[in-house]
Amino acid sequence: MSEKIIVPTLGESVTEATVSKWLKSVGEKVGSDEPLVELETDKVNVEVPSPSSGILEKIAVKEGETVEVGALLGSVGASLEKPKDEEVKKTYTPPIKKIIKEEIPIYDKPTTEKKNGKNKIKPETNGLEKLILEEPKEEPALVLNDEYKQEEKIIKTTSPSARKLAKEQKINLEQVEGSGKRGMVLKGDLLSLMGSKPAPNLRKQTHGEEERIKMTRLRMTIAKRLKEAQNSAAMLSTFNEVDMFNIIETRNNYKNEFQEKYSVKLGFMSFFVKASIAALKNFPAVNAEIQNNEIVYKNYYNISFAVGTDRGLVVPVLRNPDEMSFADIEKNIVSLGEKARNGNITIEDLQGGTFTITNGGIYGSMLSTPILNPPQSGVLGMHNIIERPVAINGSVVIRPMMYLALSYDHRIIDGKEAVSFLKNVKDLLEEPERLFLNV
Repeated sequence: MSEKIIVPTLGESVTEATVSKWLKSVGEKVGSDEPLVELETDKVNVEVPSPSSGILEKIAVKEGETVEVGALLGSVGASLEKPKDEEVKKTYTPPIKKIIKEEIPIYDKPTTEKKNGKNKIKPETNGLEKLILEEPKEEPALVLNDEYKQEEKIIKTTSPSARKLAKEQKINLEQVEGSGKRGMVLKGDLLSLMGSKPAPNLRKQTHGEEERIKMTRLRMTIAKRLKEAQNSAAMLSTFNEVDMFNIIETRNNYKNEFQEKYSVKLGFMSFFVKASIAALKNFPAVNAEIQNNEIVYKNYYNISFAVGTDRGLVVPVLRNPDEMSFADIEKNIVSLGEKARNGNITIEDLQGGTFTITNGGIYGSMLSTPILNPPQSGVLGMHNIIERPVAINGSVVIRPMMYLALSYDHRIIDGKEAVSFLKNVKDLLEEPERLFLNV
């Protein structure tokens, strides 16, 4: 009896998908609920499980083809093999090593005996005591580890001046052919190497002048939504900077106790989420969206945060963080981030966001203008923390500074609201104790 493999419901507004990869081949055994095929949608990848145990009987749709919800993907049939009797476990008995023993008599008093008319001294033994000697064991030879061998090789084949230059310029001496005696690498060899032409581009050699790779559904959706944001929203950006000294001090003072108590690291993201929610409550237009001719003000706060993956940018949603502690926020951020990077994110994890926070600083970005995530009206951009000289109370001091950027939909958010919102976030971050006092 065969069971059909059907394209499941893929989520709100998702009606079709692309067969990305079959995880099993025809004739291969499968277990119940074991993943059979991976489908790629506009938002996430979905694994379709086997409806029953048996063998994959048929594949109806090839990889790369598009299917609709409810379409037939293939079928699973019952296994024809008879159940095998319980196999007898075989135990391995190693061969018994024989120890070579030699019996040596223990001698007592010497005696004399005559042989051919001559006296000859003969040791006597009582014949009872025996000395048993085991076969001597061989000690293992001393083996140099690879690191020592490498170091020894370099010292032997490289002049001191060449080693110094190689260390300064980070040159791999193994790839340098020496011109000295017995192949010794000289300083002149390194200077010649530094003046030579660079090696050909390996990617160019492998793939030619150009490569053409079909865009994934996720990448096409990202491109479409970002272009829609540019075309539909009156997008504008405003900037400010925040002194991160107090937050860094707070983290350094309590990070060990925090991790020990809650089993999660205290990061910066929880401070930014808390500060953003407090500012959203003061400026509700930043948490609103336009639907037809109406402005919808949302009195709940679902914070989307951008996660970079191998497949592209994914924006999972942290739901109701206003009702969470710092520890709960950090735990949920870590969990959603791991799901996104592992490809286990679901459609439900990506829906319902009201405001977005993106952190380009983890990649070294100093300043950027983040783009809106429709239908949201605001996105906050975090950047790299850099120590810079700033004026405080008439004195120039070095402080850890971060640039903040707020991109917003000017159709419903006025410039005054946008600037005031970002200033509110800045003040809360520079005085993090206000986050705990709700002031």
